[in-house]
Amino acid sequence: MPRKIFPSSSAALDGLLRDDQTLMVGGFGLCGVPQNLVLALRDSGVKGLTCISNNAGVDGAGLGLLLESRQIDKMIASYVGENKLFEKQYLDGTIEVELNPQGTMAERIRAGGAGIPAFFTPTGYGTPLTEGKEARQFDG
Repeated sequence: MPRKIFPSSSAALDGLLRDDQTLMVGGFGLCGVPQNLVLALRDSGVKGLTCISNNAGVDGAGLGLLLESRQIDKMIASYVGENKLFEKQYLDGTIEVELNPQGTMAERIRAGGAGIPAFFTPTGYGTPLTEGKEARQFDG
């Protein structure tokens, strides 16, 4: 049986991390963030990460720490408004951003966990966010 109690966050992540990984990170703002795991990620030196989270952390905490160390290449989030470094990296073009409405993001996570590879939603249709993306009409 695999061991489920570890002496540290670094030990819990040992052998699991590699460059260019996609990681889903809990929390919103300063609430519910797995801060010790984020610190272990930072200290591991892993890079090229795609992070999925409700938001991009705040300056100096949560995913903000991985932004400071330039370990995140892409951020998939529903809210990105409180991190000045994230804003700067986005405007500089050093980080890719995929914005998702919170409900759509929750459904993407649920569907992925259930093995459903894709679903359609009308959210954002006709807005600049959908330019160049597939559009379909159902029962219409």
